[in-house]
Amino acid sequence: MSPPPWITPAVTRLRTANPYVVDGALAALVLFAASLQWIFPGDSDEKLTWQGWLLAAATAVPLVWRRRAPFATACLVSAATPVMAVYHAPPPEIMYGGMVILYTLAAVAPPWQRRVMLLGWLIGVTVTMQHKANPLPFEYAFQLLSVVCAYGFGILARVQRAYTAALVDRARRLERERAADTARATAQERARIARDMHDILAHAVSLMVVQAEAGPVVVRSDPVRAEAAFDAIAATGRDAMGQLRRILGVLKEERRDGATDRLPQPGVAALSGLVRQVTDSTGLHIALRTTGEPRPLPPDTEVAAYRVVQEALTNTVKHAYASSATVALDWLEDELRVVVTDDGRGPSGPGGGHGLIGIRERAAACGGSARAGRGPDGGFQVVVRLPAVDRQAALG
Repeated sequence: MSPPPWITPAVTRLRTANPYVVDGALAALVLFAASLQWIFPGDSDEKLTWQGWLLAAATAVPLVWRRRAPFATACLVSAATPVMAVYHAPPPEIMYGGMVILYTLAAVAPPWQRRVMLLGWLIGVTVTMQHKANPLPFEYAFQLLSVVCAYGFGILARVQRAYTAALVDRARRLERERAADTARATAQERARIARDMHDILAHAVSLMVVQAEAGPVVVRSDPVRAEAAFDAIAATGRDAMGQLRRILGVLKEERRDGATDRLPQPGVAALSGLVRQVTDSTGLHIALRTTGEPRPLPPDTEVAAYRVVQEALTNTVKHAYASSATVALDWLEDELRVVVTDDGRGPSGPGGGHGLIGIRERAAACGGSARAGRGPDGGFQVVVRLPAVDRQAALG
């Protein structure tokens, strides 16, 4: 059964209110309850005096400071209550102030303070009941149960507050972890997009530069060849623009359901077209060889294989001054090995530039590895090993 809708806002407003205002109102309420015997004296023959009322007030007024100095307030209330009972003009029927301060101590005080005060009140109630005229057994039980219940409610409030604090702390930790995961995923996506844009632009610009350098040389002697060179420049530029639009669409376009609309990216099946494009554009003789049984790869591995070959051929065109190159695809039992070899002048320095770094990052992102260096017969060779199974599916 759910609480009324006004309960939650009222409790929230009460918790956020000025503590002195709340505790002052509570002290006034306790004082009113303790003064009922004077306000409505009834037909009893109990003696009522203003000194007795002052002692009753002494059990209520200190509650204004119950949250600022709980133990000192408890000592004042604990001293005034038995004095009032012994003074007997009249004795307290219900220990309103005592129950409030026991609740407060149980909720906020250190263990030794609340335990000492609970024991003191149990002993004090038992002793002071002896000063009441003709006390009945149920009165002992009522007063002792009042003390124990007030203390128990305070303990429950302490446990509930600690549980709420633990939930809030857990929610904050989860929020921080979620933010860290989001930032990490964003960084990975940015790195992937940066690699794709680098590969596309480097490949396209390299082919366009080769064609642009060859065009003026043959423009007079062989107009047909010059026209083909300019057509190749235009075709390479259009292809690069198409691929860039596809990548940028990932950043700009989203489906109505919130999922990113990603168009298919080139994979292993598109390598023959890539080899043909580079051959037609640069005149570099490239052989594509395949051993083993081709089979479907995870999407990330498909893209990585294509981009690795694309970047390796781009490096060959830009830096190697080679006349021929070989792209070998070895389909092994649990991996695809991609080997790109040219007959150029070999590496100019250790480590390689951004292209080779991108190749290593792509291979590592798929759970594979890459190495590059001088080929067995000279030239330059790039060897990349990519897993042929989906890592997530294998773990699942």
